Amino acid sequence: FTLVESGGGLVQPGGSLRLSCAASGFTSDLYAIGWFRQAPGKEREAVSCINNVSDGDGSTWYADSVKGRFTISRDKFKNAAYLQMNELKPEDTAIYYCASDPDCTSWYAPLGPDYWGQGTQVTVAS
Repeated sequence: FTLVESGGGLVQPGGSLRLSCAASGFTSDLYAIGWFRQAPGKEREAVSCINNVSDGDGSTWYADSVKGRFTISRDKFKNAAYLQMNELKPEDTAIYYCASDPDCTSWYAPLGPDYWGQGTQVTVAS
């Protein structure tokens, strides 16, 4: 399993970014896939997850801190997932990691998902 993130960068408060996660070595829509973030000096935080398309029905989950601003999606033909981030705030600054596991329950479990990307930096500053 390989997950590769892209799309991070520097953006002003109120701006938007779209993160991408390219999956290889597995059929991503048969797994949950989504995002975590970690800011300097803070613990890792689950951000969003889109469930597998079978028993997970492709349902989505968002942390309260991003609900209404971030949208997760997937493209099964490209074997990829995306995180559209709007109305960005300085507190969204972090390294964002793509992750995958059989379903989204690991997003709120202590150990988290089994598969991780290397991360992409998102900085929100004026």
